[in-house]
Amino acid sequence: MSRKIIGVFGAGNVTESDGEYELALKVGGQLAREGFAVLTGGLGGVMAAASKGAKEAGGMTVGILPGTCRTSPANRYVDIAIYTGMGEARNVINVKSCLAAIAIGGEYGTLSEIGLALKGGCPIILLNSWTLTHHSGLRYEVPVAETAEQAVLMAVQAARKNDSPARFI
Repeated sequence: MSRKIIGVFGAGNVTESDGEYELALKVGGQLAREGFAVLTGGLGGVMAAASKGAKEAGGMTVGILPGTCRTSPANRYVDIAIYTGMGEARNVINVKSCLAAIAIGGEYGTLSEIGLALKGGCPIILLNSWTLTHHSGLRYEVPVAETAEQAVLMAVQAARKNDSPARFI
């Protein structure tokens, strides 16, 4: 059975006491219950929380890691670890491998994933994440969710519209 993939992007330095961690845990669990595999950058923080939520809900997780198994081991909730040795350049793989994505909070790595998603046509939902304004003052029309539940609903709807055989595992 193939599984469709939705990505969850966010900072690796978020702790269990941060609101973003709890959001990612909920998002990961809900995506798994919807039947989607959860793809992250495979490290800690939001990535670990989303993967943990998915695993606890019986889902499958994929981690696209920046280094090698010796230099950047996956968090313990990753089922399939893909070691790229590409550093931040792996963000292109993250975006190109999913039907839709949810950005939760985040730092510059998450911002790069948002930009790559927008440029590459991967539907991205922002949850407590970046605000994007062009230097001219125009704001980009990027979907913003207020809750984990809303983010999942928006991402699942977008993924179903963006269905592509290359984005299944």
